[in-house]
Amino acid sequence: MITLASDFGTPYPAAMRGVICTRTDARIEDIAHDFPRQDVRAAAFWLTQTLPYFPPAVHCVVVDPGVGTDRDAVVVRAGTHALVAPDNGVALPVARELADSVEVFTWAYDDPASSTFHGRDVFAPAAAAVHEAGVDVVSELDRTTPTDDYVDLQFPTAELVDGGARGEVLVVDGFGNVVTNIPGSILESRFGGTVTVDGDPIPVRRAYAALDPGDRLVTVGSHGNVELAVTQGRGDDAFGVGVGDPVSLAL
Repeated sequence: MITLASDFGTPYPAAMRGVICTRTDARIEDIAHDFPRQDVRAAAFWLTQTLPYFPPAVHCVVVDPGVGTDRDAVVVRAGTHALVAPDNGVALPVARELADSVEVFTWAYDDPASSTFHGRDVFAPAAAAVHEAGVDVVSELDRTTPTDDYVDLQFPTAELVDGGARGEVLVVDGFGNVVTNIPGSILESRFGGTVTVDGDPIPVRRAYAALDPGDRLVTVGSHGNVELAVTQGRGDDAFGVGVGDPVSLAL
């Protein structure tokens, strides 16, 4: 299997699929092509929420603000998975979720046909080549070189303090739910009660529908982090926060 993920929208992923289909008969699955444009951290986060549920595969990830520059292409081997991506850190958080240890290789490529579409000209052919060779022999491919000099990406860690936590917004999903980097374990004894978010008392509930439409709530999402949400509404609008904004939680 080869999976595809990008911020391309349409129709660009179709060209990537076409390139892969001419080189391998691998099953192709689309993860998403509507990641926030050029937001490497958001793409990295959503990959951690999706790829661990897949069987062994080659994952082609292209969120690439540096397309056309001298940034490297990399292949990251994570156990029985391989990720083909630009060297901007997008593949590293999920690689660490997929395996206890990871190996990173630079991928040598010829001058692409386009300096603006490496997804088609660099990463799709690389994904097909890795799939055809096999993840277990990535290190033996002519185009791969082991490297310790790569861009890593670490999600920021919330600061747990007496009586609460200080963190930030990691992503906002399509429903407007605000995903913070504050661990959900902090709310274990608070369901049914309230916490204070940036100075306002907010109910803590396990389900979005536990309150009336339009009511704000704090919950723990499927990712295990604290979420700010609204019953049948948008949490980002109701709480007035966006990606990267600070969030303060008092218990």
